[in-house]
Amino acid sequence: MKKVRIAGLSILLSAMAMLTYMYALAHRNRVLTHTLYSTSTPTNKLNVFFISDIHKRSIPKRLIDELRTRSIDAVIVGGDVAEGGVPIGRIERNIRLLASIGPIFYIFGNNDQEVGTENILRVMKQVGGKVLVNSTTSIPNHPAFGICGLQDPNNGIVEIDKAVDSASDYDHLILAVHNPSFFRKFEEKRQPDLSVAGHTHGGQIRLGPFGMQDLGRFETVGNCAKLISNGYGTTMVPLRFGAKPECHVVEVHY
Repeated sequence: MKKVRIAGLSILLSAMAMLTYMYALAHRNRVLTHTLYSTSTPTNKLNVFFISDIHKRSIPKRLIDELRTRSIDAVIVGGDVAEGGVPIGRIERNIRLLASIGPIFYIFGNNDQEVGTENILRVMKQVGGKVLVNSTTSIPNHPAFGICGLQDPNNGIVEIDKAVDSASDYDHLILAVHNPSFFRKFEEKRQPDLSVAGHTHGGQIRLGPFGMQDLGRFETVGNCAKLISNGYGTTMVPLRFGAKPECHVVEVHY
C-alpha cells in the first residue's frame, strides 16, 4: 500500500510539474526576426512587427522597450486581440502599448466579436490606427508599400476582389489575414511580397510532430514570403506544449 501511495504521489508531482512548465512556456516572450529580399537590388528597408492571437495575455512593457530599439515602420495586429471575458481595459492597454512602437494596423479575428468589435474600433481610432476590412492602406514613409487586410468570416463577408482592387496602386504589398487558409484565394488574383497570418496557434499543445494544427513557419519562395505565427496568447487553456508563443519582426529589403 505504501508503494502505491508513493507511486501516486510521484505521478501527481510529475503532473503538477508538467502543468507548471506548460503554463510558464505559454507566457514566454519571443521575438523572432526574419529577412525578406523582395527585389534583387534593394535600396530600401521596411521593418514590420507582426503579433497575433493575444487573447487573454497582457503585453509586458519590457517587450515594448525591446521593440522600440528596432525602428519599427509598421505594427500589424493579426486579429484576436482578446476573447470573451477579457476586460476592455486590458485591450486598451495592449493596443496603446503596440501603437507606441510604430503606425498600427488591425485585422479582425474570429474571437473579436466576443468582446465587441466596436470596442476595438474605438480604441484603434483613439491611437490613430487603421482597421483594414477588405481594404489597403499605405505605410508612412514607404509609399510604394501597401498593407491589405481581409475581413474575417466570423465578423463579415470576405471580399477578395474588393481587397485586390484596393491594392492596385501599390508596387509592393503585404497581405494580412487572420486565417491563413485565405492566402491561396488572394494569391490567385495577386502575389503579395509578404503574407502574414495567425489563428492556428501552432496547434498550441502538440505531442511531437502531432497537433491539431501545423506549427507556425516563415518560408520564402523567390522574392516572396509567407509567415504563419504560433501566436502570442492561448485560448481555452493557458497552456502550451511543443508550440512556443511568438511574435515577429520581418525585415523587408526592397
